[in-house]
Amino acid sequence: MNLKKYDIFSPIIFVLLVILYLIFSQIAFYYHLKELVGVNFNTICIIFLGLIFYVLGIYISKHLLKNSELTLDTIKIDKIFSEKIVLSFVILGILLQIINLFYLGGIPLLSGYLKAHAATRIWLLSYLIFLPSINILIARYDNKKYWLLFLLGLLLFVCTGYRTTVMAIVISILITVYYTRELPSKYLILATLGIFVLLLIVGYVAVKSIEWQTWTLSPLELLFYRAGYTLQVLDRAVVLQGSTHGQLLYNTLMGFFHSTDPRVIVGSTTLGYAHSTTSMIFGPALLDFGLYAMVIQMIILGIVMNFMYTLQKSLGNIFIALYAMLLAHVLIWIETGPTDLVVLLFFVISIILVIYAVKIKKVGV
Repeated sequence: MNLKKYDIFSPIIFVLLVILYLIFSQIAFYYHLKELVGVNFNTICIIFLGLIFYVLGIYISKHLLKNSELTLDTIKIDKIFSEKIVLSFVILGILLQIINLFYLGGIPLLSGYLKAHAATRIWLLSYLIFLPSINILIARYDNKKYWLLFLLGLLLFVCTGYRTTVMAIVISILITVYYTRELPSKYLILATLGIFVLLLIVGYVAVKSIEWQTWTLSPLELLFYRAGYTLQVLDRAVVLQGSTHGQLLYNTLMGFFHSTDPRVIVGSTTLGYAHSTTSMIFGPALLDFGLYAMVIQMIILGIVMNFMYTLQKSLGNIFIALYAMLLAHVLIWIETGPTDLVVLLFFVISIILVIYAVKIKKVGV
């Protein structure tokens, strides 16, 4: 089977993975993993409402881009993203993460106490630099030696103990390779399975290393449990719509200046005690401003993701890397929700580059 002809990394994959996530959660509910009990039917309806408006956003974007000609200013792109410049940024990102680990004095993956302090400003800057630059480097320059930099960077971010950054790195690189290399279907399947196993291992080691918690679940059970648990948090967010009055958005946008983790606010609001937790992609908007905000969020997300998808299909170049990076995070948001400043900065960087180097002209109208 040739998976390439289906373009499995189009924006619609988000819908399919949300449904898969729901199936995982139902498995957790069925086996009552750690006493999970299920959610209200209204919560499931709100999830599908969000998906409907996400798809609507995709079609709005397609309509807006109809009869449009996209052109790229390659001179500007080549000047900014020369091989030496991109390579320098990749190395800088790696060096910053090494400095961060020395600053922490250990490996956060193996210690819950260190992990609680691992997301420093150095970490944020390192991730902000490394992720786009490694994707651009691999997308634009076919040099096998650069895979060593990818593996080194991946290893360093694994050491921080954060699953989301590891997921974003490997998923985005997979998407970049999917669009820039002739990757046979069997290798794509093997790479996907490899990513799945890696995330199981990193997630399991990370939770087992939290000194103040005791886990008896297997790595696979833990995967299902997280889906069920997160859906139950969303269930409470649906009931508590508008209760945070914009605190989540404010603390996300001000993340570089404030130490308050928006996910702790989610936990405090939905669980009643301070605990960093996630509420799927739908939860933060519901908690901050209610159903209308969630609907608007999903429409905008559909528009932006299809626009970036169209750019990378038409123009290739760095926009493949940018789309891969954004799509990877949107897929991660299925569980975590949009509460990370660094991800919003990736969207801002992408929009600036589009304005700087892309011209959109209507033709045939």
